[in-house]
Amino acid sequence: MKKITGNLVDLDAGDIYPAEIIYDHRILSIKRLSEAVNDYIIPGFVDAHIHIESSMLVPSEFARLATRHGTVATVSDPHEIANVLGVRGVEYMIDEGSKVNFKFYFGAPSCVPATQFETAGAHIGPDEIRQLLEREDVLYLAEMMNWPGVLSGDKEVFEKLSVAKKLGKPVDGHAPGLRGEDAVNYMEAGITTDHECYTYDEALHKMKHGMKILIREGSAAKNFEALIDLMARDPSQLMFCSDDKHPDDLVEGHINSLVRRSLERGYNLFDVLRVACVNPVHHYKLPVGLLRQGDHADFLIISSVKPNFKVLQTWVDGEMVSIDGKSLIARSSSHIINNFNAKPRQPQDFVLAIEGKHAKVIEVEEAQLITQSGWLDSNLLDEKSQTSIEQDVLKLTVVNRYIHEQPSFALVRNFGLERGAIASSVAHDSHNIIAVGTNNEDLCRAVNAVIQTQGGISAVDGEWHHQIALPVAGLMSIDDGDEVAKAYTEMNHFVKERLGGKLHAPFMTLSFLALLVIPELKLSDKGLFDAQTFQFTPVFEEPDID
Repeated sequence: MKKITGNLVDLDAGDIYPAEIIYDHRILSIKRLSEAVNDYIIPGFVDAHIHIESSMLVPSEFARLATRHGTVATVSDPHEIANVLGVRGVEYMIDEGSKVNFKFYFGAPSCVPATQFETAGAHIGPDEIRQLLEREDVLYLAEMMNWPGVLSGDKEVFEKLSVAKKLGKPVDGHAPGLRGEDAVNYMEAGITTDHECYTYDEALHKMKHGMKILIREGSAAKNFEALIDLMARDPSQLMFCSDDKHPDDLVEGHINSLVRRSLERGYNLFDVLRVACVNPVHHYKLPVGLLRQGDHADFLIISSVKPNFKVLQTWVDGEMVSIDGKSLIARSSSHIINNFNAKPRQPQDFVLAIEGKHAKVIEVEEAQLITQSGWLDSNLLDEKSQTSIEQDVLKLTVVNRYIHEQPSFALVRNFGLERGAIASSVAHDSHNIIAVGTNNEDLCRAVNAVIQTQGGISAVDGEWHHQIALPVAGLMSIDDGDEVAKAYTEMNHFVKERLGGKLHAPFMTLSFLALLVIPELKLSDKGLFDAQTFQFTPVFEEPDID
């Protein structure tokens, strides 16, 4: 048995008092003290929706970084690796997560592939969903991205939803911008959460119909400012999440950052901590302690309950896993699994035939996953490169990594690149190779750099280049998390300083330009896709003039 003293933040009682906690793996007793004590004891933070793969780290390395910030558990959707490797990928994440003292709770990916309009590496059907959900360590059906399938009554979609319902496991949602009767019908199919709301009104509409809203702040999608005032409406229906967080951002902070910002806005400490700690535990029925007698001994020691608090210690199941910003979790070895068949390309493979007077342009937005649809006069495109640096319009390409096919193309605005190209095998959700660049030669170099390492990210400008290998499914490194974060920071600096990139997270933004279920225009390996009409659309055509 061990004991620890501090000012206990009792979320059930809504009180703070000096206390002594006796514990081993679980909390054995809590005793009020009469004398004053230093520091504060609170439950550990829970990320209510994250794809561990997007950190570019295997689970054990993710844990070593996240625990520094007071995270003790994640609700983790492994659909990134599942789209590459199927059930075998999910099992890999569960096995890797079990190597360390951290609480990874994985779901069964509901949409593998995400749509029929792209080439993925695997398919997970209702039988595989049942196989996964029957496991005690798979707690929920992960985000149902196929909202058109839900609304149209797609047979396979409803078979998956039925399996989750019969086994009593919650279903996560994914329905950006869905409102009105469609949103209500989507929820009535048994879907209980949404992390994709990007406006206050959308989130409030869904909350009023009983849906739990996850306030997301990731590396590319940042919805905290738009949604945090929901805290004043009903904090019991809110959770915090990252969704996708690159290693450089994970080094800087995690759910602790959202807690701090909420407190700075003047929101009640107990409400904020219930959102950050309690609500995910209750919703997903997680075996994570909440500082009650009999609970798992999962807790934090923090310096104060003011917005400038510091996480001093992180404890999981009665073991200290982090102190003063340093992880106490030992590194563990990880093996490599992959599904990567792409062959090297030639510059001529990236020539886009200009076949009309006007071109559709994907217009990206900083800190958002949604895009807008714009137009460009084709005469403004450079004849050799089929780009217009002056108009900030570059060429986007997706190269199939599973079978040898011709690349697909689109035009994209707002990356700001003035030279060179960047490429990545992290391209949600099928994870083909996606690249954006100013000329065909550098596009080819960037794509070939990813192919050479069987997955990774690259940035090139002629002979100048940066590269990070991601050999695990083309998504994750097996290297030390701090070293990966450092290399990623250096690559981001290269993209911004040498290539002229203006986005905060250019690789994260790039990776979501292949995600067909988020409006408005996206690109798969099969072509330019309109997520509003859910069908392919040509790059060149005459715009409708009202």
